[in-house]
Formats: sequence, structure tokens, C-alpha cells
Amino acid sequence: MSIADTSIAATAAALSSVAAWGAWKASREANVTASSVAQIERDRWHKELTPQLRIKLETGARHTLYVRFDAPAALGDLTVELAIRDDIDRSGFPHLAGGPTPEQRAEVIWGPYRFNPRVEDVDELGRAVSAFTLQPGDRQRLVVEPSMRPSWYDDANGEQRWRDEYRTETIRLWALCTASGHKPWRLSFGVPQDGSWAVGGT
Repeated sequence: MSIADTSIAATAAALSSVAAWGAWKASREANVTASSVAQIERDRWHKELTPQLRIKLETGARHTLYVRFDAPAALGDLTVELAIRDDIDRSGFPHLAGGPTPEQRAEVIWGPYRFNPRVEDVDELGRAVSAFTLQPGDRQRLVVEPSMRPSWYDDANGEQRWRDEYRTETIRLWALCTASGHKPWRLSFGVPQDGSWAVGGT
């Protein structure tokens, strides 16, 4: 083989390698793009299937939260876990001398109501209730009661001051919703005390 032939063969091999690398790179970019498009589509579909829940408070001899699952029916059975949120996050508050410790603050539900801890499937503090399942159009009743004032509200007007702080405040909730074959949804609620329905958001 002449020098010219060798040179041509080497050039052809180099060009072939460049073409192969280019094809690999294009294929890889196409796969990345396809994966990104598929993920966007999955996220869009997940958002469109967000459970439509409504929650309201009914007061009387017994205070009751009603949780209703309206749609979409395509989800079938929906499992819901509810937890009461504090009015604000106090976990980063400094510990002042003579004041409540972070542990003491964490043992208080900073809001107007708690789940009744004497009812089955409610935690000891009354912050969370065990998961329950709803079908579209169904509703669940949950017993609630006024939250307990902190132990350091111990003056003569402590109870009244505590009640006054939350007399018109909403009941803040997290709702973790799961349905077979789908990623969970975490919805937030602010349930008014006037008996009107609250609709959750992401």
C-alpha cells in the first residue's frame, strides 16, 4: 500500500470515527430531550389529577371537620392523611431565659383547634389523624376540639388570652393524598371558622 493509500485510509477512518461520535452525541441528546419531554408530560398529568378536596368546620355540641373528595373520579380510592399546621414555624425561635424551651413550644398546637386525642387513630397531641380512604363524592367526619393553651399562659387571664388569639384564625392543615399508581400530592388548607368550605392548593 502506497503512502497515499495509507493516508486516504487513515483519513477515512478518522472521518468515520468523527461521524460515529457525532451520531452517538446526537442520539444521546435526543434521548435526553425525550426524557425531559416525558417528565414534563408526567408532571403536567400529575398536576391535572390533583385531588379536589374540600374541608369545613361545623361547630355545636361537637366540633367536626368534614373532609370531602370531589374529583377527579379517575383516581379511584384516595388515601388522605391530615395534620394540623401551626400558625407560623417557631422551630427557629431563640430560647430566651425564663421562656419556653423549643421542646415546650413544639408540644403546643398554635392554632384554634386540634384533633380530639381521645378518639381512636389520633396522636397524643391531637396534631395528626391516621390515614383514611375516600371515594369520589365521599366525605369523612373528624372530631376536633379547641386547642390547649400553653402551660406558661398561667395567669388569671391566660385561658382567655389564648382563646382571643385564635378566635377568628383559620385552621391550617396539610393533606397528604395518595392514589394507586401516582406520586403523592401535598395540599395546604386554611379552614375558616365560619362554616364555609375551604379548597386546598398545592
